[in-house]
Amino acid sequence: MENTQAVPAKKIMLSGIQPSGDLHLGNYLGAVKNWTELTDEFDCYYFMADLHSITVRQNPAELRRRTVNQLAQYIACGIDPEKNTLFIQSHVHEHAELGWILNCYTMFGELSRMTQFKDKSAKNAENINGGLFTYPSLMAADILLYQADFIPVGEDQKQHCELTRDIAVRFNNIYGETFKVPEPYISKVGARIMSLGNPTSKMSKSDPNGCVFLMDKPDDIARKFKRAVTDSDTENCVHYDVSNKPGVSNLMSIYSSVTGKTFDEIEKEFDGQGYGVFKPAVGDAVIEMLRPIREESERILADKAYLKDVYTQGAQKASAMARRTLRKVYKRVGFVEKPF
Repeated sequence: MENTQAVPAKKIMLSGIQPSGDLHLGNYLGAVKNWTELTDEFDCYYFMADLHSITVRQNPAELRRRTVNQLAQYIACGIDPEKNTLFIQSHVHEHAELGWILNCYTMFGELSRMTQFKDKSAKNAENINGGLFTYPSLMAADILLYQADFIPVGEDQKQHCELTRDIAVRFNNIYGETFKVPEPYISKVGARIMSLGNPTSKMSKSDPNGCVFLMDKPDDIARKFKRAVTDSDTENCVHYDVSNKPGVSNLMSIYSSVTGKTFDEIEKEFDGQGYGVFKPAVGDAVIEMLRPIREESERILADKAYLKDVYTQGAQKASAMARRTLRKVYKRVGFVEKPF
């Protein structure tokens, strides 16, 4: 007898990274690597967040290059476009439209409390624009458009996720159930990779000497790890202690994420060998992990027709999903239905 029981729909996962610089090791170990493991469990939407990028002045040609490069790197990292929806944010106009509406349902005080606005304002004092202040509303639109169940975020993004939930609840309380209220999805492994030059700060594109990019050449990666900050103790031993040995602990986190070894196993492996042996070993492990990603990225980037096909199909699917939500929102707030 044929089984006619309906297959339950997958939960929806959504995330994006700004193409404000090339993808780096922190992006990969903290986010992208984990995304590949979510494909079969969730209906995943991943996008290049180019609308968010322009809160800081960008070179137009560089922004276009990085956006396409980032897409190629996603695919090279194992994000299969046949199983995941990959698209460029600006290709789906519903993001900007819902972003404006949610601006009107986000309180000034909520936006002024966002720590990333304070941080970015301090770094871009000559360009503290309105978009820099209101971009959390656009981030909420990114998520709510797709009725996402989960958003894979790092600890530093939990504040934005909480704001998105507050906006969704506020809108639903006024107009009835419109948005699904999403939950943060936080990976425990490799969730926070710190700078090689300053292990108290997260690895960032703005600190190229402390940042390992996915497309870095092996010699450059080796050099960065040899120069990585360890700790000014006299023990010179490989031991995990974030408070007292942040540099070595960061390198151990990286090595653990790359090799799958526990901290205890790493301590035993390098017992009595010191930082001079440990740092190059971490570099070698990262080089071998990134080698196939770099080579596959270069192959994909050479096939421009394939990349265009991926982001075109991705935008079409994403827009169809986003359009349904936006149509409901327009009706809720009282806009006249579009005649076309």
